[in-house]
Amino acid sequence: MKMSTITNIMIHLEFFKQEDLSGVSYALDENQMRFTATAQQALQSISERNDEDAFPVTIFENDAAVGFFVLDFGNDKLELTDNENSVLLRSLSVNPQMQGKGIGKAAMLEVGNFVKNHFNTCDEIVLAVNQKNNSAYHIYLQAGYIYDGKTRIGRSGPQYLMYKKL
Repeated sequence: MKMSTITNIMIHLEFFKQEDLSGVSYALDENQMRFTATAQQALQSISERNDEDAFPVTIFENDAAVGFFVLDFGNDKLELTDNENSVLLRSLSVNPQMQGKGIGKAAMLEVGNFVKNHFNTCDEIVLAVNQKNNSAYHIYLQAGYIYDGKTRIGRSGPQYLMYKKL
C-alpha cells in the first residue's frame, strides 16, 4: 500500500468496503451537492444499476475514512473521451470536517498509481468538473489534470472536461 504525503497529510486509497460506510456517510452542504453525489448516493446508484464497471474507492487519512470517489469503466466515459482504455473519475467528495487540509489534492495525485496498480490496461483518467466549482477545478489542475478547452453541459451547468494520461 503506497501512501502519499503532502503537507504532512498521509492518505491512501482502498477499494470501498462495507465497513468504510460510517466513515464516508458525511453530509455535504447544498453548494457541494450541486456538483457531486454523496457516497451513499453513488453506492445506491451502482447497486440499483448492478454496475459491474464501477469501482467505489475510499480515501483514508491514516486509518480514518475521510473521502470517497468512483472509478467508472462504463460507457459514460465515452462522453468525455474516445479512449476505450480510460476510466471516468466521478462522485469525489471529502468529509467537510476534513476539507482544506489537502486531502482531495493528495487523493487526486495518488489515484493514477492506484489505477495503474489495479487496472493495468487503463492509460487515462477522465473527469468532468462544473465550471462554477472553482476549488475542485484548481485541485485537478494542481494534481496534473489537463483542460484543453472541451466542455459539456452537466446536471448543474457547463463542465470542463479534464484528463490525465497514465
